[in-house]
Parts: sequence; C-alpha cells; structure tokens
Amino acid sequence: MPVAQLKEFLDQNEVHYLSIVHSKAYTAESIAKSAHVRGKELAKTVIVKLDGRLAMAVLPSTQKVHLDRLRKGAGAVSCELAREEDFYGDFPGCELGAMPPFGNLFHMPVYVEPRLSEDDEIAFNAGSHSELIRMDYKDFARLVKPTVADM
Repeated sequence: MPVAQLKEFLDQNEVHYLSIVHSKAYTAESIAKSAHVRGKELAKTVIVKLDGRLAMAVLPSTQKVHLDRLRKGAGAVSCELAREEDFYGDFPGCELGAMPPFGNLFHMPVYVEPRLSEDDEIAFNAGSHSELIRMDYKDFARLVKPTVADM
C-alpha cells in the first residue's frame, strides 16, 4: 500500500491526520530525530507469527517485543518473529520495515501495546522510510480495531 493509498483510505474515512515528510531514515532514533517526533511517541510495526499466522505487533519504537507476553496476550500457543521471506509480497508498495499498522488492509490481526492505546495520538511509518502519519489514536482504533495486549 503506497502512501497515497493510505492517505486515500484515511480521507475516505474522514480521518484528520498530519503527513510528515522527512529525510530517509531506517532506525527509530533517526526517524524520530528527522521527523521531530519523540521516540516513545513513534509506533513501530513488527510482523510476528502467532500459531503460524502472520500478525502485526505495534509498540513504541523505543521498545522491543516480548514474544512470550504477546503470546499470552493474544491467547496463542506459539509466537515468533516472522522472517522477511514469511511476508515477502504481503505488503505491496511498502518499503520493507515501513509497513503502516493497518493490518485490516492486509488481512491480518493487529495487537497494540497498552501504552500506545493510552496516548491521544499515534505516529507511524506510512509505507516508506521518508514519511510518517500522525493521527488521533481513537481514529486508528476505530479503523483498525486492534487488540490491546501486553508485549
């Protein structure tokens, strides 16, 4: 999903958002610095496999996924990080590592770390390593319907 398609989806759903274009950056620290967003306010999307099925884990960019906590929170038997070859081709138009946390658009469940759900806003990669979207968390929750799970 290229950035333009994500914006079109948000526009169709009458979501107010801010698009932040920044110099190309790949790490959470460099993205936050380039986009003038605090690292703990920036969400990252990690692709995991829960009971063998792909899912998105969305958490503050300054944190790491605790797979056992996510497994328990998702009610799964197994949880592991997905390898690139597990999801290659599942995110057309997105740069690797910059997938937006809209699992509903990619036919996969989304699990959000509780701290993100407590914030008024969420900021995330918009499918590229040079653009972020910042929007109200309540709109994100309305569109994505994520499961809040400790991870």
